[in-house]
Amino acid sequence: MVGAAEVLSLLVRRAATLAVAESLTGGLIGATFTSVSGASQSFRGGVISYATDLKHRLLAVPEELLRREGAVHPEVAAAMAAGVARLCEATYGLAVTGVAGPEPQDGKPVGTVHVAVSGPGDQIWQRPLRLEGSRERIRVETVDEAIDLLASVLKGNNGEHTG
Repeated sequence: MVGAAEVLSLLVRRAATLAVAESLTGGLIGATFTSVSGASQSFRGGVISYATDLKHRLLAVPEELLRREGAVHPEVAAAMAAGVARLCEATYGLAVTGVAGPEPQDGKPVGTVHVAVSGPGDQIWQRPLRLEGSRERIRVETVDEAIDLLASVLKGNNGEHTG
């Protein structure tokens, strides 16, 4: 897995910036990036939209989508990524939404996670995850997978490109 320092270095080399939108990770992604010295060169900030209504109000996730699919859905992750990039005026947006447990949410089982990256030209890359283990393990693995997806996008190994 690629680390936050490498991703920040890739962003700096491209004169690009990053913003994050987090749900189940509750700020762990932002904390991981800001633990790296010099993060302010490319890390703009983020939104912890733990409550579903904040996904709509702060990140412009369509209300109809949230009503129809719930908060744990790939389109929600994509909208969160695009929304946080716009809100923070960043080149890239990175978003995660999912179920860390201990109970299912919106009919989705524990360990269901969606990661999305938005980039220039309204491009979206996504990675669906099905994680196992404790609540803490699911949250930590989500951080690792989110950073890995962003690294893949920045390196041109884009994985699942959806837009």
